[in-house]
Amino acid sequence: MSETGSATGSTVLYEVSDHIATITLDRPEARNAINGQLRTELNAAWTNFLEDTDAWVAILTASGSVFSAGADLKDGAGSTGNFGGTFWEKPTINSFESGLELFKPTIAAVNGPCIGYGLTGVLFCDFVIASERATFAYPEVSIGVPTIVGAIRLPHRIGWANAMELLLTGQPMDAERAAEVGLVWRITEHDELMTEARAWAETLTRAAPIAQRATKEVAWRTADMGWIESVRFGETMRKVAGATDDAAEGRRAWAEKRPPEWTGR
Repeated sequence: MSETGSATGSTVLYEVSDHIATITLDRPEARNAINGQLRTELNAAWTNFLEDTDAWVAILTASGSVFSAGADLKDGAGSTGNFGGTFWEKPTINSFESGLELFKPTIAAVNGPCIGYGLTGVLFCDFVIASERATFAYPEVSIGVPTIVGAIRLPHRIGWANAMELLLTGQPMDAERAAEVGLVWRITEHDELMTEARAWAETLTRAAPIAQRATKEVAWRTADMGWIESVRFGETMRKVAGATDDAAEGRRAWAEKRPPEWTGR
């Protein structure tokens, strides 16, 4: 087990056990609103997961009764993170929810209200498991500002009208409606949320991690490719993944009629 971000005063916890990383927003006294410190620590947690060869699947969740109240308006600049660059030539990706290329499987375990920046982070997870108490909202238009990354991502995830329902009204959507439109994959009883998320993460770790990442990358990149380019890219990825130790182990395990022992190499 490895753990970072658990020192006194930290706002994000990072823990790895049995190839599963759990990233926990831990600022419950402020409803897990994202300020500069939380943004910095959250970015570091996702970087840890990206680079951690022992971590194959991530669960994003939060402590307390609120998943995230969104950006902390007392620290509006800090909540967006440090982009660097000049006023105009700023990098467009500086966090998981702004499009960090991360092809390991990710799960959001949403325990309560999930608002603004919090919802944008959830949108980049592959699976959204929600407590029956969860709600989802982009309230920015109700305070006179536009939603940007959410507006880019949400229509592709749940369709145009469903996305506009969230983006243009600022009104919250409950877990049942979110499941109906495809934002939520599964709803659980509140007290079973982490048990359900952990069980699904364990299921994901039974597959070959490199093959999973190659498959997810093909699915992600080919969304914007033509058919011929998509197939050629996919076949290239098949050759790359097929040359790994895990691919050889998969063939041996099949021939020997036993469960494979993956190493992630």
